[in-house]
Amino acid sequence: MTLKLVAARSLNNVIGNDSEIPWKARGEQKLFREITMHGVLIMGRKTFESIGRPLPGRVTVIVTRNTQYHQPGCEIAASLETAIDFASQHDKPVFVVGGGEIYGQALPVATGVHLTTIQCEVEGNIFFPPFPTDDFTLVEEKYYRSNIDYLYQYYERR
Repeated sequence: MTLKLVAARSLNNVIGNDSEIPWKARGEQKLFREITMHGVLIMGRKTFESIGRPLPGRVTVIVTRNTQYHQPGCEIAASLETAIDFASQHDKPVFVVGGGEIYGQALPVATGVHLTTIQCEVEGNIFFPPFPTDDFTLVEEKYYRSNIDYLYQYYERR
């Protein structure tokens, strides 16, 4: 099974400000949809609650320590490892989509990273882990012009 991270960060590595994405770059969410459609999304509870619903065309697995937590149309896992085990039962690509703590746990076992860097610095309190690392090689890169330009890069584990 392959496990890929999908993330957007600012130039100063911010991925969120509490439950908000601190930018609105036109086209960036469309890119996320194209990458993740028909896959399994693994995310933390706070990330799910910031989205507010399962995303169409994708299986949603929420990682939370709260054993009473329930969301219609979603699977619940007590750990990233349990979420990965569940996701691997599907014959679909598996994507970790946030938040900061889940990215940090998943990066050491990820086979690939889809990383969009929004070309601005923003205020925030949730960060993407230090990246790139020597464990990954840049495979693809594309620059997008928008109301806020962004750079998409895809990395694979060496």
